[in-house]
Amino acid sequence: MSTPINLNKARKAKARTLKKTRADENAVRFGRTKAQKTLDRTCAEKAARDLDGKARE
Repeated sequence: MSTPINLNKARKAKARTLKKTRADENAVRFGRTKAQKTLDRTCAEKAARDLDGKARE
């Protein structure tokens, strides 16, 4: 005789796996994290400031 399963747990596990696959697809589709975007933006701003500072000298 097999052991009974909790249908609530099975349903939630299935939903978790679907959510994980959707998240992985979105990560590939939309690319970078917010931290990476912020880092790139601050590096670009610093480069622009440095360039302006050197132009004034």
